[in-house]
Amino acid sequence: MSERWWSQRGKGSTSKDLAPYLSRLDAINALEPKLRGAGDGELSERGETLRRRARSGEALDALLPETFALVRELARRVLGERPYEVQLLAGIAMHEGKLVEMQTGEGKTLAAVAPVTLHALTGRGVHVLTYNDYLARRDAAWMGPVYERLGLTAGCVQEGLSPEERQRAYGCDVTYVTVKEAGFDHLCDGLCLEKSAQVHRPFHLALVDEADSLLIDEARIPLVIAGKGDEPEMDLLLLAEIAGRLERGVDFDLDEYARNIFLTDRGAERAEALLRCENLFAAENVRLLAELRNALHARVLLRRDIDYIVRDGRIELVDELTGRVAEDRLWPDGLQASLEAKEGLLQRPEGRILDSITIQLFLKKYPRLCGMTGTARPAASELAEVYGLDVLTVPTHRPLVRIDHPDVLFVSREAKRQALLEEIGSVHATGRPLLVGTGSVEESERLAADLGRAGIACRVLNARNDAEEAEIVAEAGAPGAVTISTNMAGRGTDIRLGGSGERHRDEVVALGGLYVIGTNRHESRRIDDQLRGRAGRQGDPGISRFFISLEDDLMQRHGIEKLLPPSFFQHPEAGHPVVQREVARVQRIVEGQYADLRKRLLVTSWVLERQRSLLQEWRQQVLEGRDEGLLAERSRRWWQLLTAPGAAQDEAALRSIERRITLITLDRCWSQHLADMQALRDEIHLVQLDGRDPFSEFCRTAGAAFQALQGWIEEGIVETFERVRITASGVDWESEGLLGPSSTWTYLVTDNVFSSNAFHTLSVRASFGLWATLVCWPLLLAWGAAKHWRRWRQRRATAVK
Repeated sequence: MSERWWSQRGKGSTSKDLAPYLSRLDAINALEPKLRGAGDGELSERGETLRRRARSGEALDALLPETFALVRELARRVLGERPYEVQLLAGIAMHEGKLVEMQTGEGKTLAAVAPVTLHALTGRGVHVLTYNDYLARRDAAWMGPVYERLGLTAGCVQEGLSPEERQRAYGCDVTYVTVKEAGFDHLCDGLCLEKSAQVHRPFHLALVDEADSLLIDEARIPLVIAGKGDEPEMDLLLLAEIAGRLERGVDFDLDEYARNIFLTDRGAERAEALLRCENLFAAENVRLLAELRNALHARVLLRRDIDYIVRDGRIELVDELTGRVAEDRLWPDGLQASLEAKEGLLQRPEGRILDSITIQLFLKKYPRLCGMTGTARPAASELAEVYGLDVLTVPTHRPLVRIDHPDVLFVSREAKRQALLEEIGSVHATGRPLLVGTGSVEESERLAADLGRAGIACRVLNARNDAEEAEIVAEAGAPGAVTISTNMAGRGTDIRLGGSGERHRDEVVALGGLYVIGTNRHESRRIDDQLRGRAGRQGDPGISRFFISLEDDLMQRHGIEKLLPPSFFQHPEAGHPVVQREVARVQRIVEGQYADLRKRLLVTSWVLERQRSLLQEWRQQVLEGRDEGLLAERSRRWWQLLTAPGAAQDEAALRSIERRITLITLDRCWSQHLADMQALRDEIHLVQLDGRDPFSEFCRTAGAAFQALQGWIEEGIVETFERVRITASGVDWESEGLLGPSSTWTYLVTDNVFSSNAFHTLSVRASFGLWATLVCWPLLLAWGAAKHWRRWRQRRATAVK
């Protein structure tokens, strides 16, 4: 134990936490001298032996010491980087299914190679789920040579690859891919009409990079695959114009959190006059009312350069947690098209949803899950409860010497702005590099303009120029550099002191390292910690400080100024104890509310996901030819007529036709079921007026609808089979309308479907224990419906045999 980390055990870690891994670490270290003296050929032979042992079924725990030691030696030779003991410690923990918290700059990418290699030896495939396409491409190319020296293959999935290229990438022993691409491919596989068109193989292990973001922040975001819809188009430009003529406080009001819009009686009457309809709330005007609400929402609640940007003639959402453009993400239920109408842009079709799954439930499909991130402790209880992932904080290789100063509080935004300009100016004059984290695109550009007028050159990193992120981050630690950024700076990339290549490292170290300034506190402590973590990597010096004002959104929303003593407003002070305490309290409360909401949404989504899994299980059996005989049983006369001697088709060809009809019918019925469930979710909150619980009613109705679905599917298969014209050459699928969707596209929905109605807020503030009590019995109903479905399928399969 010669390395310094053991004596610097790291915040949050204890000897009890680390003790289970130390004997394995000793075993790995004991092998290093022998491997250091081995030739390249011997190392390759050792890799081949490990592969044979793993694929013969030998326990991976027994192979761990030699595999990790071999990876360490190959990384030293191939990459010029020898993994530290703390990196190996993190790898051992990930092998055991832990989520590892490692500080910025501690080498998470390299730490992942050993556990990934160990599981890849089995030949079952490992997915390394990265934060974006750039990191997937970079890490696959960077770490690929290590895998190759061990006889393993490494691939990378990127947006725009063909199905054949995706098959090759997923067929590799190690595949680097974003969770978005992996999830979309999973949905697309569920619509294939031929087994050979599917790109995924059975899931084995997923190692999640930047795990807090993917497992927590983006957990509830649905991945959607859509096809061309047949709904008539509405004049959204007219609705946008009408929304612009309605007055707040007169024609419409907002709820207390400014999340939802409600028409007043006067507003409804005025809208009816402008739309020339008699009753806006009549059944035939349901869609018109919904689109008017969307137009109002787009006009009042969505802010350009804060919630979204307009680039290249398109609306691009800005992720509030990262400041990046949320690629391929849309607002749901027509809101995206309304926003495009507001901005006078060409409206893209949202289409008919063919299938959907949340990121959270997609990740739970992997039999084994582990991950790594720089900020996990604040969400540790949720990660354990939802994913079964325990968090292990790994000590830093060198002691963390960054200084985190108390917040500086100002009464007004203007006072904060002046102080920021003075602080940046004085620090910049010394040559010390600064990174200033802002809350929005608008704020970052406004601050950059202020600095420009003050004669201070700076670079801006926000959603408008996210393609330049790597270049900007590489130079953010150079002497005299001033970088203004949204929350996006640095996910997966390090700010190295002295700039790229660390050319002027000694000069910047002498100046005290990187100075990080935050201009707002975020609702999540993890986002604040990510910004602080840009400084102080690998024992480097650095400091962080937040400048906040009582007019900031967080402070206004939670009324912190009401808790301050009157004397504070005459003499504001840095690190005021009441401010520090109340900001921390508000963050804890908000994080708890969001965690409860995610748990509630998880269980709600689970109801539909359970149904989806059962239907997909049936579909896969049909696709592989393992479920046949329905038509021979239900349409016996017609089947016998078509397979009689001298008939147009033999039985094998007719089975192929049955398979195609079944797949198309399954897909169409499931799409309609999703649409029905969407409509149910939109209106289920109204049952509160009758004293019923919306969540219970949703589960009960969804379960009953799924039981009915199985009958509709069979009836549809039989009806289609007896309707289509079957000739000696088969079926003209195009003329019969059985080609499947003419086009499909994928996107993410920015928030859960329940967010736009009262159902969303029923128990956000309730404890999870009370929540569990209220929802257990409807979940049992839903589970019963699923069990009924499975028993029905088994009985039918037995009857057919």
